Amino acid sequence: MANKAGKIFHLFRNNFLVLLVTVMVTSVQAQDTSRAAAVKPIDTLVRPATQALTDTAAGREPVRLTMDAPPPHSPRKAALFSAIVPGLGQIYNREYWKVPLVYAAIGTCTYFFIWNMGNYKDYRDAYRLAMDGNPDTNTPNQEIASHKYSPENLKIIRDYYRQNLDYSVLFFILAYGLNIADATVFAHLRSFDMSDDLSMRISPALINNRTLGISVNLSIGGKKAKKQPYFAGRW
Repeated sequence: MANKAGKIFHLFRNNFLVLLVTVMVTSVQAQDTSRAAAVKPIDTLVRPATQALTDTAAGREPVRLTMDAPPPHSPRKAALFSAIVPGLGQIYNREYWKVPLVYAAIGTCTYFFIWNMGNYKDYRDAYRLAMDGNPDTNTPNQEIASHKYSPENLKIIRDYYRQNLDYSVLFFILAYGLNIADATVFAHLRSFDMSDDLSMRISPALINNRTLGISVNLSIGGKKAKKQPYFAGRW
């Protein structure tokens, strides 16, 4: 059981960063695909100007209908929520599908931390008892005692689990920090408006009507945006 869990921990340690990068790339793609669906028009009620003038002429106070704008999305709140409770910032960003990923990463790191801590304490105590100079003292852990490890082997195994324990703490801090960073970054992206009219066109062109070159036309910011050509070639 311990060897199997050790292999799982090594696989997790070697592929942890790759999995986190994959999750971040998937989050960016999901953010782009859900942007159009997330933006909803706000209907406003406007009282006709002619009716307001009639009410004023008749001595009645015109009724003004106002609608308060929704509060802006705050990246600071998203970061604070994720720092207090992991996944709460993602809920604030309405990215509910990320919450299981956050708890899977943090929960896996917590499990390996507890598992490595338990094994480290067992082999640490076994090594201390083996080095006390009394042959009658044995470790209370029957699994360790059945293998009859030498003090040198107990020290090697103790140091091994101590190293894995440090890795578990490092990965936990990294997962917790990425949870906060993800909530902050995507809270910023919620209020970032990029025009749909973003295009680039590359075509051959004559430079000064003499030399053949390449023309690059960039279109940014809608139909009224100015298209600025860039030329590449010999003048």
